[in-house]
Amino acid sequence: MRLRSLITGASLVIISRAVLIRLLLRKFGRDVEKLNAGDHSSLLAAYAEDFVLHFHEGEHRWAGDWVGRAGMGRFLENLVRAGIQGQIREIALSGPPWALTMWVRFDDHADGPGGERIYENRTVLLVRTRWGKVIEQEDFYTDTDRILALDRRLTELGIDAVPKGS
Repeated sequence: MRLRSLITGASLVIISRAVLIRLLLRKFGRDVEKLNAGDHSSLLAAYAEDFVLHFHEGEHRWAGDWVGRAGMGRFLENLVRAGIQGQIREIALSGPPWALTMWVRFDDHADGPGGERIYENRTVLLVRTRWGKVIEQEDFYTDTDRILALDRRLTELGIDAVPKGS
């Protein structure tokens, strides 16, 4: 009887984890679709007030730490202004529901005014949550030089950055 209870309990944990992953993929997938359409409000609502994004250092508009929900809002506004379109490909989880760590495979790209592809990259986002809100995120890109090239191209096109502190 104990073995049956153990197997049942383990099965429920595995099933509930799989359901949670599907729910997160659906929720964040919808949020990214809205972001792609220029609305970052529903995605931004997932971030805590004391959130910090650690982004790749360099001479580009996204470099460094973006602090607080307001900072993340400015970061996302820069993505929208740049015309970056993204898609979540996969999510993996660890930890309890009140303190999840997620690894998110996120692919993104941007096209120029003539429809030519001016940027394309693959990313893994390391995301930490507390009670359902994102509190920390670190982005790891396949090719960070592509970010620099995109920023130069955006400057050439006259697309200004939203400053971190405004």
